[in-house]
Amino acid sequence: MEDHTVVLGDSRDMKEIKDESIQLVVTSPPYFNAPFDYEGFYEDYEQYKKLMKDSAKEIYRVMEEGRIVCIVCDDMLVNSKKYPVVADLTKIFMDAGFDYRDKIIWKKPEGYVRISRRSGVLLQHPYPMYFYPDNLQETILILQKGDFDYSKVSDEKKERSKINIEKFQEEKWFLTVWEITNVLPKKGRIEKDVAAFPGEIPNRLMKLFSYIGDRVLDPFLGSGTTSKVAMDLNRKSIGYEINSRFSDKIKEKLNVGKEDIQFIERDDSIDYQPPDDSS
Repeated sequence: MEDHTVVLGDSRDMKEIKDESIQLVVTSPPYFNAPFDYEGFYEDYEQYKKLMKDSAKEIYRVMEEGRIVCIVCDDMLVNSKKYPVVADLTKIFMDAGFDYRDKIIWKKPEGYVRISRRSGVLLQHPYPMYFYPDNLQETILILQKGDFDYSKVSDEKKERSKINIEKFQEEKWFLTVWEITNVLPKKGRIEKDVAAFPGEIPNRLMKLFSYIGDRVLDPFLGSGTTSKVAMDLNRKSIGYEINSRFSDKIKEKLNVGKEDIQFIERDDSIDYQPPDDSS
């Protein structure tokens, strides 16, 4: 396998990856019927959970013993019904064999959230039982496959991968709440029409849970942020994206053609376009 690989295909079958050859997963699975990416894609919530169960089993297969899976996710409001995605993903991955290690709350700036029709109900009806809050946060689930053997890492590799303690303390990485500005899908930006997470999230997670030279997997690559950060941090990477309409975005972000990246297009990729009224 090349140091950096992108596969346009379904990550429920990661046949390109050998058993126990991945040292870290950083990913944000497609949110259940979310706008921008997969609005209306799933017939129902049970179908979504089945996909995630299949993915979790395959992720468990490729993960090295003792290593970490980080999942950026959030509960979803679809057609006025709230779905407990965070709780369900936690159970799904634990049922697949992972241990629940921790969670971090990603808090977005208040200025990036306007009063929505949901929270605005109280303005129209200022009485009890009309309150619905606007969401400023997402969850980063942290799961682990068994126990990590610290003695297997050489002193040289530890020193090369040493964490900047001043930045760790100044930016308060040690808290269970990380305040990080979200990526807005602006015109002219690669992430337009993609619900991408900011590069600072995989940047922190890779520094905290991987060593230089480790291979990082994103089974739901989107526009390619995880792979881009891995390249910048001297980690190896492999990413899977089932939706072929993201192909050009990935190639642009990763500079495919100029950088040494293996790009594989499989027959099981799809070309899914959300409804025209999704914006």
